[in-house]
Amino acid sequence: MPFNRIGARARDRFPSDLSDPEWRQLAPLLLPPRTTRRGPPRRHSARAIANAIRHLVRTGCLWRYLPGCFPPWKTVYWYFHRWAAQGTLHRLHAALGERVRAQQGRDPRPGAAIIDSRSVRSADTAPASSRGRDSGKKVNGRKHRIAVDVLGLVLAVVVPPAHVQDRDAAKPLPARIAAAHRLLGLVWAGAGYAGGLETWTLEKPGIALEVVRKLRGRSTFVVPPRRWVVERSLAWTSKHRRCVRDYERLPAHHEAMVLWATTSHMLKRLT
Repeated sequence: MPFNRIGARARDRFPSDLSDPEWRQLAPLLLPPRTTRRGPPRRHSARAIANAIRHLVRTGCLWRYLPGCFPPWKTVYWYFHRWAAQGTLHRLHAALGERVRAQQGRDPRPGAAIIDSRSVRSADTAPASSRGRDSGKKVNGRKHRIAVDVLGLVLAVVVPPAHVQDRDAAKPLPARIAAAHRLLGLVWAGAGYAGGLETWTLEKPGIALEVVRKLRGRSTFVVPPRRWVVERSLAWTSKHRRCVRDYERLPAHHEAMVLWATTSHMLKRLT
């Protein structure tokens, strides 16, 4: 199927491009219609911008290395930054999650969350002040600290330096979930979150914490209950190369990369 834009030749679709059913799900959430005629008309469609961002997140290419058949990379980056800074990406991500949960016959508002983290190496483009060294995993970079629902859909993401311990940086993530999802009543977390997260739940009546610990006396690998859900979600994001290595100057931009990756997963489930 050909794809055209002003100043570019027709090209074949990339595997990362939005299909027509996916675009019908995303279009009303990503760029609502204008309410005024002021300002110049848009030269590039929102679908072309979204396709370029998805291509970059999936393949891991540099901004300047985006294929010429996409809109100019500066334009794509401007929209990427704008949608992340203005909360558009977070709102569409939450709306798609509600649709997937409703499609599966569940309450659109999650009542439980599972928390875990993964250390990701950072390139030299990430400032030293926003990254650190995870001594246990010998990784110099940042952490993906995510919370998912029982279906594995990401509810919230924070990207702190890798040297920050889970128990010390536990509060921002569940606090963000609780603010966005009022029905949240149960949080599952690994043993590394014991302490700081337990103190936080005591301050939040109605939210219970259950620490999932490793089974004692087992010398072989055993899938921990509940925690495998969030581990699977981390594996889903690993299919997107921009989530495997952190090149972003701003942690918020790397958080946006993770959200774009999980948005792609939800669109596939909806279509």
